[in-house]
Amino acid sequence: MISSSAAGPGGAAAPAAAPQLPTSPAAAAPPPALGSLRQRLAAAFQQSLDAAFPSMAGEPAIVNPCNNPKFGDYQCNNAMGLHGKLKGQPDAPKNPRAVAEALVAHLPETGMVAETSLAGPGFINIRISPDWLASHLTTMLRQGISTWAPAGYAGRRVVVDFSSPNVAKEMHVGHLRSTIIGDTLAHTLEFCGADVLRLNHIGDWGTQFGMLIQYIAEKRPEGLNAASDEDVQDLQVLYRAAKQRFDEEEAFKQRAREAVTELQGGRPEYLQACAWQRICDASRREFQKIYDRLGVQLQERGESFYNPMLKPVVDDLMQRGIAEESDGAKCVFVEGAQIPLIVQKSDGGFGYASTDMAAVKHRIETEKADWIIYVTDMGQSSHFDLVGGGGRGHGGGGGGGDGKKFRSRSGDVVRLVELLDEAKQRIVDTVKERRPDATPEEIEEMAAAMGYGAVKYADLKNHRTTNYKFSYDDMLSQQGNTAVYQLYAHARIASIVRKSGRDVSELAKTARVVLGHEKEVALALQIARFSDAVDECLAELLPHRITEYLYDLSTAFNQFYTECQVVGSPEEDSRLLLCEATALTMRTCFQLLGIQVLYRI
Repeated sequence: MISSSAAGPGGAAAPAAAPQLPTSPAAAAPPPALGSLRQRLAAAFQQSLDAAFPSMAGEPAIVNPCNNPKFGDYQCNNAMGLHGKLKGQPDAPKNPRAVAEALVAHLPETGMVAETSLAGPGFINIRISPDWLASHLTTMLRQGISTWAPAGYAGRRVVVDFSSPNVAKEMHVGHLRSTIIGDTLAHTLEFCGADVLRLNHIGDWGTQFGMLIQYIAEKRPEGLNAASDEDVQDLQVLYRAAKQRFDEEEAFKQRAREAVTELQGGRPEYLQACAWQRICDASRREFQKIYDRLGVQLQERGESFYNPMLKPVVDDLMQRGIAEESDGAKCVFVEGAQIPLIVQKSDGGFGYASTDMAAVKHRIETEKADWIIYVTDMGQSSHFDLVGGGGRGHGGGGGGGDGKKFRSRSGDVVRLVELLDEAKQRIVDTVKERRPDATPEEIEEMAAAMGYGAVKYADLKNHRTTNYKFSYDDMLSQQGNTAVYQLYAHARIASIVRKSGRDVSELAKTARVVLGHEKEVALALQIARFSDAVDECLAELLPHRITEYLYDLSTAFNQFYTECQVVGSPEEDSRLLLCEATALTMRTCFQLLGIQVLYRI
C-alpha cells in the first residue's frame, strides 16, 4: 500500500553500491528543469486556450500521448469539454470541432509541433517536430539530463516512510516491496529536485519488547542487570522462545504487556540494563546487511523516537475535539470507519496509532513536510486509513493498495537474504559462460548487479496494487522485460560506443543530432519521453511507469540499430550521439530503480 499525504539503510560479499545519478558528457552546472515533454505541450495549449477563450482562462489544457502513433505523438482533448462549458455564451463555437480549430489557430510558435490534425468530434493530434527533437537531445547531452526533470517537484519537502521492519524479527520478502518502491520514489523525487527525507520507521517500541525483555529477565536468575550480548546473539531463537511463552502462558502474556507499558514509561532497569538497546543494535546490524546489498539508504527513526511526544499529541487531540474518551480509552472516530483509532489505551498505555499520529504531527510541524508518502503492506491499509482520517487535523490523509506476501512451499514467509542469495547465485553460471575471461571480482560484481537488480525489477515492473507470480527463471531471463535484459542492452550500447574509438564527451560539444531515418526519429521521441515517464511515476506513485518506459526505450533502440548502421556510416557522429543519449537515459532509469549499471557483461 502506498499512502500519500499532502501536508501545511555490512555483511554481504561485494555489496552493490548505491547507484549514482549519471551525468551527460561535457555536462556543466545544469540549468533549471524545463519540464516534461507533455508538460511543455500542455503549457503551449494552455496559452492557446486562454487566448482563444478568455472566459475559460485557467481551464487546464489536457494533453496525453496519442493512443495510435499512426495519427500523432500526442493529443489535446479539451474541445468537447470546452464546448459544453461555452454553450450559451455569445459567439460560442457551434460544435467541438470549431473549438479544436480555434485552439489550433491560437497555438503559439514553440518549434515543438511539426503538424496538427483533427480527428473525431474534436481531438487534436500533434506530431512533434524531428528538428526540435534533434535539438532537444543535443541540448540534453550538453547540459545534462537533469534539465529534463518534470516541473512541480523542485524545492518540495517530501518525507518517504518505507521499509520499516520490526526489531527482533528477521527481514523477509514481505519487506522487499516496501523497501524498493520507497527507494525508487525517493530517487525519483530527488532527481526532480525535491528535498527528500528517507525515513525507516522501525518497530522498536512495541509489544514484542515487553515479551523479549520479560523473557530475558525470567530466564536469568540474576535478572536484567546480568543481560549481555549473548542473550540477543540469535534474535530469531530468542523471539521464537519468547513468543511461544507469550502465546501459551496467559500470566506471562500479562507480565509482558505490563513490561511494555513500563518500558514506555522509562522504567530504569529496562533501559539502564540496556536489554532494549542490545536487542535494537543486534537487529540494526542485520537490517544493514540487507540494505547494503540492495544499495538502499535510509535514516532510522523508530517508534521510540516519538515516545516523549505521545502524551502531548493525545492531549492536543482531546483539546481540539478530534479525540474523545470511550470506555476509558481515548479514541478518534473517523467518519465511515467501523472501528475507532485508539490513541491511548484504557490502562494509560500507547500503541501504534499513538506513535503514528505523533509521527504525522512531527513530520508536518517540525520537518515542514509538504508531502508525506507511506509505503507499506496492504494488511495495514485499514490502520493507515484511520491514521489518515485522524491526521487530517494535522494535514494528513491518503490511501492505496498492494499484493500478497510471497511464501515458501511450507507456508513460511521467505527470508529476504535467502531470496537475494539465490538470485545472485543463479546468475553466476550465465556470467561465467558469457565472460570466460572475467576475474572472480568481475564475476562477483556482475552477478550481484544482475541478481539483486533482477529481484528489484521483477517486483517494480508490476503495478504496485497487483499480485504477481514469482519465478527465478522469469526474472533472470535474458529476454523480455527483465533487469538482466535491460543491463545487457545497456552494455551493448556501451560496446558500440567503445568500438567506435571516439570520445563521445568531446563529440557532444561540437556535433549535433540529426534525424533523417524514421527509426532515428522514433528513437529520439522515445528518449525524449523519459520525462513523461518520470512525471507519471510521481503523479500516480507508480514505479512501473519507469520500467515500462525502459523496456520501450530498449525496443526502440534495437529497431533503430537493426536498420541504421552507426560506426562507419556517413551519419556516424549523429548516430553515436543517439547511442549515447539512449545509454545516458537508460543509466538514469537504472539509478531511479536502484539498479547498479554494468558497462561490460
